[in-house]
Amino acid sequence: MDSQPSEITSEQDYLNRRSFIKRSGLTLAGLYTVPSFVLTNSFACDNVSGVLKEQIGSDEKLNSYKEITTYNNYYEFSTNKEAVYQLAKEFNPRPWTLTIEGEVEQAKTFDIEELVTLFSIEERIYRMRCVEGWSMVIPWNGFSLCQLLKRVQPTSRAKYVEFISVHRPSEMIGQRRDSLQWPYREVLRMDEAMHPLTLIATGLYGKVLPNQNGAPLRLIVPWKYGYKSIKAVTTIRMVEKPPESTWSLASKGEYGFYANVNPDVPHPRWSQHRENRIGEFRKRKTLMFNGYAEQVAHLYEGMDLKTYF
Repeated sequence: MDSQPSEITSEQDYLNRRSFIKRSGLTLAGLYTVPSFVLTNSFACDNVSGVLKEQIGSDEKLNSYKEITTYNNYYEFSTNKEAVYQLAKEFNPRPWTLTIEGEVEQAKTFDIEELVTLFSIEERIYRMRCVEGWSMVIPWNGFSLCQLLKRVQPTSRAKYVEFISVHRPSEMIGQRRDSLQWPYREVLRMDEAMHPLTLIATGLYGKVLPNQNGAPLRLIVPWKYGYKSIKAVTTIRMVEKPPESTWSLASKGEYGFYANVNPDVPHPRWSQHRENRIGEFRKRKTLMFNGYAEQVAHLYEGMDLKTYF
């Protein structure tokens, strides 16, 4: 479970604590055509802790808890980012179960209370880049997805991982409209899902994950645009062939399978060279793979990243 003392820790005290830890030298747990050569299945889950923590922590200024929780893309509630946090108050993330099924040796369903006790909850400081051109730096709490997937033992036929969100229009008023096909769905290649940077978030700023940020379980893939980081996940399914995702169904020409942050590949309606960091006046340059190229570029070696967007 997320650390309870943080529930009564102010944001400034939280930041002061992180600064002290850093000064002390401690680390903080901090398109559907796919080339066949990248589909080699691997269930390695290395470097989840230790040296990886030194690689993932960002020295950039964190966005405030208020900024992170009051400016949200979450169409299940509203297309108005600043209205989501109010509308999400009606959503109840407990009780909750997560089912993992498909091409696995043993399908399992986890209760949320059981799930958060199975793994050591770490802090991960990640940049978050929206395809719309804005960004944040967020201190997530959670665990690497690969740790969870290893528990169900994916078969050799598992090449992709499909994620399905909750469908609850009685509490999510945006689902009462057909702005998107519900429930929300996303998909990763198996090697992307098994990469230790890929996170299941259970909280942020040391607190339980707020409804408007995807409670109780949200996928975080920091080198991809934010729409890949599906919220309120209820089902994870291992499959042999890549299924359609929500935004590809809505507009495949604008929202590709990979969605890797790439400043050299514009969205059809705007450039991706620069981004507006929430809380900053001037725009900043967008980094290849959102700044995580050293960790993930090898996943796409030999691919034309302007074609497989």
